[in-house]
Amino acid sequence: MDLSWSHQALSRRRTLAAATGLAAGALLPTGPAFAAAAQYTNPVIWQDFADIDVMRVGDTYYASASTMHYSPGAPVLRSYDLVNWEIAGHAVPALDFGAKYDLNGARGYVRGIWASSLAYRPSNRTFYWLGQIDFARTYLYTATAVEGPWSRLTTISTPYYDAGLLVDTDDTLYVAYGNTTISVAQLSRDGRTQVRTQEVFRTPSSVGTLEGARFYKISGQYYIFLTRPANGQYILKSSNGPFGPYTMRQVLLDLRGPIPGGGVPHQGGLVRTQSGAWYYMAFVDAYPGGRMPALAPVTWTADGWPVVQLVDGAWGTTYPLPAVPTPPRQVTPMTGVDTFDGTSLKPRWEWNHNPDNTRWSVGNGLTLRTATVTHDLYWARNTLTHRIQGPTSTATVQLDHSAMRDGDRAGLALLRDSSAWIGLKRDGGATRVVTVTGLTMDGNWNTTGTGTVVASAPVSGGRVWLRANADIRPGAPRPGTFSYSTDGITFTRLGPAFSMGNDWRFFMGYRFALFNHATQALGGAVRVMRFEVSTP
Repeated sequence: MDLSWSHQALSRRRTLAAATGLAAGALLPTGPAFAAAAQYTNPVIWQDFADIDVMRVGDTYYASASTMHYSPGAPVLRSYDLVNWEIAGHAVPALDFGAKYDLNGARGYVRGIWASSLAYRPSNRTFYWLGQIDFARTYLYTATAVEGPWSRLTTISTPYYDAGLLVDTDDTLYVAYGNTTISVAQLSRDGRTQVRTQEVFRTPSSVGTLEGARFYKISGQYYIFLTRPANGQYILKSSNGPFGPYTMRQVLLDLRGPIPGGGVPHQGGLVRTQSGAWYYMAFVDAYPGGRMPALAPVTWTADGWPVVQLVDGAWGTTYPLPAVPTPPRQVTPMTGVDTFDGTSLKPRWEWNHNPDNTRWSVGNGLTLRTATVTHDLYWARNTLTHRIQGPTSTATVQLDHSAMRDGDRAGLALLRDSSAWIGLKRDGGATRVVTVTGLTMDGNWNTTGTGTVVASAPVSGGRVWLRANADIRPGAPRPGTFSYSTDGITFTRLGPAFSMGNDWRFFMGYRFALFNHATQALGGAVRVMRFEVSTP
């Protein structure tokens, strides 16, 4: 069956850190003939896009990912070859799920957009995004183009945890969801309400936890693709309809991954190319950078079970390029220069929580007016983030700080639950460039440290260049370093290296972040004239 319209769910790793090891599977041939073929290298995206849901519509591939507390949420990626990807838009325009997502009296760190599902319904030529929020309810958004506009279609009172949305061949909408106990729900024809829900599988104790459902119909069989966080992948199959009964088979367990120091590829989706070849797009735990998408070919057994194609007993670092039609164009790079022209932010950007839209603008640079009076960056609104490109990359910012006011703090951060930044402090009419470390959160994402200046230098004039270099190779804490320039040519290192931790519990990886907040009173502003992410 051509899965042009197939739909897979996103899932969320909730338990142990990833292990490494070996798994059984079919081996790809090796040798000179294999090596001579055009190949791609894993990870296909060395940026933090977790809980991938992947599908094909015609000759175009789409994927969605988790974004937790970042806004807009649920980025939609686009590719023409499964290897080169661009960010096309976001399925959730704003996290309008309560005041905590506005940093208004509460905070939404590590909440928000978890594993969710992206689907396409050919009968009305509409894209669907479905996900549960805060274990309370499920939201469904639709759009006729992935760039948007996306709008909320409905809210359903059942929270479909780690959901996978399937548009069946008869146009019926089904959702597979759950943790350990897996259920299937049928939606109404218009997708606005739940018609029925039923438990279809209970995970054996010998397997442990299964979650992260993706739902497929392939050659008349129903499949629910599930992850064992964070080291395994399983699949359920039914020959008797979407409500089962289902039988289970292991797809991989403790499989050695393609990123040195990283974890086991798991949790993602299956997709079929135009020529009928199958691929599995998973993510690899690779902190401090996050969770990186990796791609591997899949074959099927005679009795209808998927087998990941291995290289030397592992998920391959390289594979032959998928055989697809010539792409109609090159995709937009996820790195490079942004001068913030036009009337809106490019889709590579996401705010830390929802922004105050009255206090920022683009066009001739990005203007950030102070939106919060606080000494805590984790409480500051309008902090704008950009994923870090691995394995190492550098962000450089040209900043006009002539409109800062006393008490203002502005700069470039390496942002996570343990953060550091280089930037400007204006106090008593004087401006200094500083490096600040010791911004920390506890395991409940409450602030435990607001930062300490570890190095500083005076600056004059109204313009400065700030630079952060990030090493996000996984397997150990890695250094982030800061420097500044007054001419954009000669940069001076400022302060010791900052250690970026590689714990997984914050889920999202480190990001570059632009910020401007007040500690005394609102009214100040900075203008980011140029932002560039470069790789060695």
